[in-house]
Amino acid sequence: MKHGVAFRKFSRTSSHRMLMLRNLVTSLLQHEQIKTTLPKAKDAARLAEKVITLGKKGDLPAFRRAAGFLLNQSLVPKLFTELAQRYAERPGGYTRIHKFGNRPGDNAPHAIVELVDNPRDLRFQMTARAVGWELLGKRVGQESPQSLVASGIPDIQSVIEKEKTVHPEERGALRSVTRRNLQKVLKYRADGAIEEMSRIAEDHVDTLLAQPLALKEIAAANQEKKKAAAAAFAGIRLRAGQTLPGGARSTLHLAQGALGKENPGRWRWFTRRKLGVDNSSVWNQL
Repeated sequence: MKHGVAFRKFSRTSSHRMLMLRNLVTSLLQHEQIKTTLPKAKDAARLAEKVITLGKKGDLPAFRRAAGFLLNQSLVPKLFTELAQRYAERPGGYTRIHKFGNRPGDNAPHAIVELVDNPRDLRFQMTARAVGWELLGKRVGQESPQSLVASGIPDIQSVIEKEKTVHPEERGALRSVTRRNLQKVLKYRADGAIEEMSRIAEDHVDTLLAQPLALKEIAAANQEKKKAAAAAFAGIRLRAGQTLPGGARSTLHLAQGALGKENPGRWRWFTRRKLGVDNSSVWNQL
């Protein structure tokens, strides 16, 4: 009977399995964000939680146990100083796992395991971008695109400070899911987190505003090039298999003639609409 036999074996001996997990935990404390398979990420996160708890204790027995577990002894001071101070008020949950598709080759499920509140926190980045996206989506229908490009959204920081205290189920400037994520990522972060989130959201808003303008300029330049090329050979009528001097069409296009013309754009039902930012009628006014 298999009573009391827990955790994964990974088709390895106990010594090999433990050394592999110790190596993963050491890399996680060093880089604070690593990518591995999903089962390994779950077991490594479980051990990383215990090691960080040793760092929060801060006594000599905890120091000796952590030094004996980690493969890189230079990370022990970081564990008992930087990480212990970062998670001093957090009662638990020092790691986070993000599923990352499947690995090419054996199709093994991939995952990113990271320390919460690290400088490259994925949840913090995604939440900040979601804040900028939703605020811009609401302002697009209220103001002209020219004024948004000139001024942007200047009150993002005040919106974040207000949404931090609003109940997730109440109505506000953000959706309930975004507000809940905002409150979770800001609950135990140090001072300056709101300013950092507002800066990331403003950068994302600027990117969203600049992208349609850049695409419009590129499309206009390409259209001018096509018109100039067509005007040079306006009186020439090509048959199937013929090409112009300097032509770069493929053999399939040459054989098909007029049937080989490329589709001028994606079909409308293939495009995904997102809130009010993808409203083409608004961006055509620029």
